[in-house]
Amino acid sequence: MKTKAILLALTVCAIAVAVWSADSTQMGTWKLDEAKSKFGPGATKNTTVTYEAAGDMVKVTVEGTDSSGTATKTEWTGKFDGKPYEVTGGSAPSTRTYKMVNARTLTFVERSKGKIITSGRIVVSPDGKSRTVTAVATDSKGMKIHSTAVYDKQM
Repeated sequence: MKTKAILLALTVCAIAVAVWSADSTQMGTWKLDEAKSKFGPGATKNTTVTYEAAGDMVKVTVEGTDSSGTATKTEWTGKFDGKPYEVTGGSAPSTRTYKMVNARTLTFVERSKGKIITSGRIVVSPDGKSRTVTAVATDSKGMKIHSTAVYDKQM
């Protein structure tokens, strides 16, 4: 009897994670629509962003180019709970936090050596087909770089 209860509990948890992942408006692959986007001088262009389930967490893979045109790729695995999780693949060690504001909106903050290097807001459109990322990054000279990137969901 105890084994059945444990198996049932594990099954319910697995289904809940699968349903959350399938229903989350953030999940999937997003491609940059450069024509609708505006980048400040020196901004990194994230051309493809993928959100996928990783157990009870979310893995975010970001590919693009830095201000010099060099290819970049970072990965983050964590929860949208406002707590910092490590970013791998960047030019400097950093952490990123995501916080769920509502079903279509996330806020994020990336820090390196305790200092905020990028922060912003991600909003998925009501139809779920696009999303807009507004961000402010700080370059190595302390200058603020403002960007608005629009992405289309890939099917």
